[in-house]
Amino acid sequence: MKISDSVKYVGVNDHEIDLFEGQFEVPLGMAYNSYVIIDDKIAVMDSVDRNFGSEWLKNIDGVLEGKTPDYLIVQHMEMDHSANVLSFMQKFPEVKVAASKMAFTMMKNMFGTDFSDRQIVIAEGSKIELGKHTLNFITAPNVHWPEVIMTYESSEKILFSADAFGKFGANDKEDPEGWACEARRYYFGIVGKFGSSVQALLKKASNLEIQKICSLHGPVLDSEIKTYIDYYSTWSSYDAETEGVFIAYTSVYGNTKQAAEKLAELLKSKGCPKVAVADLAREDTYECVEDAFRYSKLVLATITYCGGIFPKMREFISHLAERNFQKRTVALIENCSWAPAAVKGMTAMLEPLKDIKIIDEKVTVKIAVTEETVRQLEVLAEKLTDSL
Repeated sequence: MKISDSVKYVGVNDHEIDLFEGQFEVPLGMAYNSYVIIDDKIAVMDSVDRNFGSEWLKNIDGVLEGKTPDYLIVQHMEMDHSANVLSFMQKFPEVKVAASKMAFTMMKNMFGTDFSDRQIVIAEGSKIELGKHTLNFITAPNVHWPEVIMTYESSEKILFSADAFGKFGANDKEDPEGWACEARRYYFGIVGKFGSSVQALLKKASNLEIQKICSLHGPVLDSEIKTYIDYYSTWSSYDAETEGVFIAYTSVYGNTKQAAEKLAELLKSKGCPKVAVADLAREDTYECVEDAFRYSKLVLATITYCGGIFPKMREFISHLAERNFQKRTVALIENCSWAPAAVKGMTAMLEPLKDIKIIDEKVTVKIAVTEETVRQLEVLAEKLTDSL
């Protein structure tokens, strides 16, 4: 992956991983990105996952061509980016390591040393001059860890953005869906809770002329930079990206599924521009989280279970709440055999969330979908499409 004559890519691709961070499915693998800036002085930007230390060091040697690096810049201490810091510092005993104060505390906890005789503590506005290149440091706390810094290289106008603007997928595999889909799932799965922190970062970035974004995951972004920033602005402000309705359901014997699919059919017949439907028990949880944040309206359909909410639905709403789900209109459908309780339970989980409007018209299915059920679904479809 070519970045420029002076900035070299030395990252690695992981095709062995099945779950990123122990929970996110990554069928296209994962990239752990690292970069080397070659000038009068040489800076290495971040490390990689522990399983790829030898490959990473070999990649670095390949671009150094016998030279010795002067700095290791540690922007983020999560282990998929910091695991090989110690081996690098041992290999290059003259190198200085630059990181935030909190990152050095984490190094002490991780490696038993904070490299006190070789450390450069970075704060907002700190700079390192390499020659023609200048590293300008931007603090980015809670995007998505508290110690994060980002680096703006002002001569080539490159933003080294730590985990921001990253995506799932290895860099040597073409993603048929393009950047946005897996970047969106990555964002809402990992960063989603920290929208206000991302907004603060974007405010700082608005003063920079950015020609390239070099994230720690995924491809280098070197065109249409405003498009990527606009995505992050929308996502981090919790605004809907797509006008439409996402229907998320759980169904044991198929009746709630039938109601969800009938609602989707009615919505389409009434001109709803986009309708997506997902079975929460069978589809990737974080794809569903992504769609809940993507669409302007959400329908939750589930059964009464043990006097409350079916577990997969309860888990799903918890995922949304953990990520500050807000600014949405939500409709509720329940199914029961005798005493309906799912709507009450879902309402209780949703009410504490910010700017959530729960539509008054609820649908209650009594075991099977009937003509009365369809009438209720018609009313709900009208309500959902009123403002689209």
